[in-house]
Amino acid sequence: MGVWLRDREWNGEPDQIVDCAIIGGGPGGLTAAVYLARFMRRCAVIDAGFGRAASIPRSQNLPGFPDGIAGVDFLVRLEAQLERYGGLIRRGEVDAIASSGDAFLISQGLDVIKARSVILATGVVNHRPAIPAAMHDAGVARGLIRYCPICDGYEARHSVVAVLGADRHGAEEARFLSGFGADVTLLAYRALELEADEIAALQRDGVSVVQTPVARLFVQQERIEAVLTDDQRLTFDTLYPALGSSPRSQLGISLGAKTSASGCIVTDQHQRTTVAGVYAVGDVVEGLDQISVALGQAATAATAVHNQLRDQDLVSRPFEPAPMHPAVGRSKRVG
Repeated sequence: MGVWLRDREWNGEPDQIVDCAIIGGGPGGLTAAVYLARFMRRCAVIDAGFGRAASIPRSQNLPGFPDGIAGVDFLVRLEAQLERYGGLIRRGEVDAIASSGDAFLISQGLDVIKARSVILATGVVNHRPAIPAAMHDAGVARGLIRYCPICDGYEARHSVVAVLGADRHGAEEARFLSGFGADVTLLAYRALELEADEIAALQRDGVSVVQTPVARLFVQQERIEAVLTDDQRLTFDTLYPALGSSPRSQLGISLGAKTSASGCIVTDQHQRTTVAGVYAVGDVVEGLDQISVALGQAATAATAVHNQLRDQDLVSRPFEPAPMHPAVGRSKRVG
């Protein structure tokens, strides 16, 4: 079976044959690659550079780093660890993936990789607020715009915080952050989808609710400024957009993998998808979006891949009896 390579179908020889193709070079993908390399498996990591981890200014809840570590520094360490075992990373985006017998063909640019198994570590895309890209990225780098209250709500405990959201997801995020003692305000980017009793409950929990929608958001030096549709201006130390995210599950869907109602890839306890030979780890899987969770899932998936391939090798290998030592198993006539 061929695979579409850009605008044509490919049926030639692959540029690389591996035991496992890992799509995504974030913490989960790189950890899976390290495990597989130590299992002495040939693997290829394909990374398009879209991961969220690289944009983390400093992660303070990653075990083993008491002073915290920048996301990009953590990735550099993982890449160096992989390279120590001979692993390499292919930079670029996967164009297509298709089943080919008991393997998979993956097209990347003008190259095609044949893999006996696949681990999808493709992550999710944050839904961003309407802020110019350069201003947004500068705000993230300076810790003024944050996307993970579980990761860094502790750091916001003494801050004046705005949560941008208009539905129950935004309300729950605001309530969660207020539990750290922060001064939290729920801002609406459109008409609030909350009932009067839900707004009252938030206010009882110490969350201020601004029902006038936000017209514009700015990063002003070390503060976030929100301009409402009535021209009122509010300033905050930190902005948490609670706008949701979209999982990068298209490659899994193209293979027939089952997804959840939110579009995440469904896996079992071994990180296996509903497609034989395809695994998924990290934020693209339904569950808690945390680096530590992705690392555990990666270890689980890599071990399952190794065991799967080992079992396949045993089945495909013809039985050959071990050579018998001349003195073993033979009767010897005496006298």
